[in-house]
Amino acid sequence: MTMLAAMCVNLSAAELPVGRPPLPAEIAAWDIDARPDGQGLPRGQGSVKQGETLYLERCAACHGEFGEGAGRWPELAGGVGTLAHERPFKTVGSYWPHATTAFDYIRRAMPFGQAQSLQSDEIYALVAFILNLNDIVKDDFVASQANLPTIKMPNAAGFYDDDRETAERGFWVATPCMTDCKPPARITGHASAVDVTPDSKTAPKME
Repeated sequence: MTMLAAMCVNLSAAELPVGRPPLPAEIAAWDIDARPDGQGLPRGQGSVKQGETLYLERCAACHGEFGEGAGRWPELAGGVGTLAHERPFKTVGSYWPHATTAFDYIRRAMPFGQAQSLQSDEIYALVAFILNLNDIVKDDFVASQANLPTIKMPNAAGFYDDDRETAERGFWVATPCMTDCKPPARITGHASAVDVTPDSKTAPKME
């Protein structure tokens, strides 16, 4: 069970201020997230070749025939090694840490204006083709529920968990100071008078 489903199930009728508890079919309709470890991926498969055909039909008008982006629509391919540049190209190949994220996003939001119109096999095929555009998989690759979580993305090491609870714990105090706190605030400098505001004699007359 994914996080969304768990949240829905844990809410009892007494805790909901309005409405009713969601039906199992309603939860299932929303419970479609695919996690990095593959949990949530449906059964199915699709090849690079199949994905190329679908991509040209359903995606290229916005994202370009080779994932280069059309007009102001996002690029999907290229950009590896540019993240530290002044104008980085954040594509599936250069930025995304997990291949499963591509499946998740396509299933939820693509094609633009026709979200959730693609079948699972079609989404696997599109992911396979997009990975191939980024030179992550070979031409004969067939994406599936089993192998998609195992794909090593180029920027996988560029992400890390939020460690503030550990790294910043030394700065936390159980009872923060609210009065007579030390050290006291002190003035370390003054703004310089640059005399740019005209006085009443030289200022223009305002009607």
